[in-house]
Amino acid sequence: QVQLAESGGGSVQAGGSLTLSCAASGKTGGLNAIGWVRQAPGKTREGIASIYTTGAGAVYHDSVKGRFTIFRDNGKNTYVLQMNSLKPDDTAMYFCAASGAPGPILDYGFGLTVSTFSYWGQGTQVTVSS
Repeated sequence: QVQLAESGGGSVQAGGSLTLSCAASGKTGGLNAIGWVRQAPGKTREGIASIYTTGAGAVYHDSVKGRFTIFRDNGKNTYVLQMNSLKPDDTAMYFCAASGAPGPILDYGFGLTVSTFSYWGQGTQVTVSS
């Protein structure tokens, strides 16, 4: 089994920054990609960023492009989402998710598709006030 543990959520004012971390453990050898998915109150989950477990090939939702950065913490099974210039619309529960699907799935546009991911963390809340 794969376990994913998020940390780093919290409350911040608009324009501020937060750093989310996702620690992967267990049988991680079969994983191919890690993603961050968020769910705002009353809305469906949306994929916002993903990356291959090698640390390459990051993709972003248009709503966060240029503000958020996903990367692998070198030497660790930890994946980071650096969030800058936060807006009230970014308020949501943020989930780390992982996929074992083989091949260049991010290149084919599946990196922001929620159904791509089979493993999920518990989520961490991000609240941005105006």
